[in-house]
Order: sequence, then C-alpha cells, then structure tokens
Amino acid sequence: MIMSEVKKKTVKKVTKKEKTVTAKTEAVVETKEKTYPIRGNIFEGKVVSAKANKTVAVERVLTHYIPKYERYKKVKSKINVHNPTSINAKEGDIVQVGETRKISKTKNFVIIKIISGSKE
Repeated sequence: MIMSEVKKKTVKKVTKKEKTVTAKTEAVVETKEKTYPIRGNIFEGKVVSAKANKTVAVERVLTHYIPKYERYKKVKSKINVHNPTSINAKEGDIVQVGETRKISKTKNFVIIKIISGSKE
C-alpha cells in the first residue's frame, strides 16, 4: 500500500496597489488518484462507519463550556470524510482529517493519515 504524502507549498498573494507579498503555507495530500489541497480545519477523530465506497464517517468529541453551571459537556459530531484507496482506513481507526474543497454533496474533508489502527 502506498501511503499518502503531505507536502507544504507556499501560496503568494500580490496586490497591485500596495505591491506587497503575503505568503501562507498550505498542506497538500497526494494520493494515487488525485491531490487535495488542505485548507482550514485539521482535527483527529475515530472512524465509526466504513461501509460506503471511498467514504468513512468520522466522529470527533468536542468539549463545550456551559457558563451557567460552570461545567463542561461533551458534544459529538459526525462528519463524512473521503477515504482514498491508498490510505484505506477501517472502523475503529484514529485518523487525522483535513478540510479541503467540496468532493461531493456531503464530503468536505479528506483523511490525511492514520494515527493508530483498530484493535481487531
């Protein structure tokens, strides 16, 4: 299996009036079939479902502070993520996910790498 490679590229933005150059780095996930520029949110989550073709459901747990009770509560969020054939994550895997362009109606994220495999 070929693991996907994450590369960083520098994107330069030049404005005509000010003639200033601003540079920001952008991660790129290269798989066997396509490249996906990673921009925005990067997080870790657990693969809950891997039944669909090239798609997995990743669940992440967030802590939300409630000022009235001065306590925290856990909030779960489930997101559909593109699973490239070169990575091939399975149920129970802990994965790192990055935000990318719209891949389909429900998929805006792609798996960058598998952090730890399932215990099966």
